[in-house]
Amino acid sequence: MSFFLEHAGKQVVPLWYDGEDCNLNPNNIFEVIHAADGTVAHHAQSASVADAQAAVDAAQAAFSTWSATSIPERRAVLLKVADLLTERADVLGVMQARETSSAPSYGSYLAKVASANIREVASQITTACTGSLPPDQSTTIMVTKQAIGPVLIISPWNSPTVLGPRSIAAALAAGCTVVLKASELCPRTYRMLCQVFADAGLPRGVLNQIVVKRDDAPSVTEAIISHPAIRKVEFIGSAAVGSLVAQTCARHLTPILLELGGKAPAIVCRDANLAKAAATCAFGAFVHHGQICMSTERIIVVQEVSEEFSKLLKKEVNEKWYHGAGSAATTAFATKAHALLDEALRDGAEYLAGENTYIDEAKTSLRPTIVTKLARDSRLRDLESFGPSATLYVVENEDEALRVANDSAYGLSGAIWTSDVMKGLALSKKLECGMVHVNAGTMADFPTMAIQGVKGSGWGSNNGVYGIEEFLVTKSVTLQG
Repeated sequence: MSFFLEHAGKQVVPLWYDGEDCNLNPNNIFEVIHAADGTVAHHAQSASVADAQAAVDAAQAAFSTWSATSIPERRAVLLKVADLLTERADVLGVMQARETSSAPSYGSYLAKVASANIREVASQITTACTGSLPPDQSTTIMVTKQAIGPVLIISPWNSPTVLGPRSIAAALAAGCTVVLKASELCPRTYRMLCQVFADAGLPRGVLNQIVVKRDDAPSVTEAIISHPAIRKVEFIGSAAVGSLVAQTCARHLTPILLELGGKAPAIVCRDANLAKAAATCAFGAFVHHGQICMSTERIIVVQEVSEEFSKLLKKEVNEKWYHGAGSAATTAFATKAHALLDEALRDGAEYLAGENTYIDEAKTSLRPTIVTKLARDSRLRDLESFGPSATLYVVENEDEALRVANDSAYGLSGAIWTSDVMKGLALSKKLECGMVHVNAGTMADFPTMAIQGVKGSGWGSNNGVYGIEEFLVTKSVTLQG
């Protein structure tokens, strides 16, 4: 399938709801840019308020049937989705690359990660949906779990082949129907992902996709959230936009699950495997051009081993990453990341490795860079760069390392490097992050673990049984003879 409709010689990704591609509105079509070379990849239809409401109506109409669908039937659909994601991983990777300038292998890999995640979700539906029978002397009490209702999922551009399917699968497993507001940067990738669910046997109207150009996003998003049928929102993206979406939800008393950005710290203790820590920190900082919410942005090393570790880190950057870490999804993202490091250098920071230069004519690809001696009031200290860079801090001991790591508005993911596993566990309890990885990178992710943030990184959980539970509500029923 092409997933395009033609208009005036343009290939346009249409809106897709109630199981059908929707007719195009020529007055509301926008360009999708391949930033790495500045060309137009294709075009996409932007949703109006009326389109958004129609997508919600479709989800509402499908809810009564889907929520009553048996758990084995829901599980069978999700397992088929997992199979199809694996089969189509390479095609999805190519499309993600075309729209977001990522490496094709990155999108392909993430589609396979999504497949594993969805298998875990499918295996946990019964557990998540099982209620309880609390005791009482005179009354029989049943606490049941039910789907919360139709939901809005707002999914980002940076890792669509995993973040989209993961969120959709959890909601569907719970018995919810979905309106997916896909990123305007990669509408065709999301349309292909929606087709995976349709081809797996998902009934029409259970999953619906809209895309909105940036200028219209606030009004269209508000129209969806304010619709009385929408019972919950999931947002994955930046803290700045997440705050605005959460405020909209608050006005309408609509609960929201937020997975926001981070400023992930990696603490390197005096007894760490320094070579492995250096290699893993560099990978965590640079892969996918640093455009991952769990990217390693702060590396905090104990002074006793700082000289040796710095040499290893510099060697890692210069020998393995010198030729680049890919491209930003837009020139604006690369410009922001470049400007943040330039500003830090003007305020007294120094390069340890790299020099924050563009390495392509389109100015979307930055040289991987590590900076040190960052000023206390530098914006880079606690602002997510979303570029291929990290800051190195040298501290006196592990206690100071914790203070530096926790001196952040964010708390998504962190890492601790030590040969003493019990010390790593003790430190993990004090590190203010929703996920802590001892002797692994900040981007470690397993289908059975909860993905969640604290502080400014959001609230609520994704993955496995934790993700399904986000879309369930309890209902207490009492029986008396």
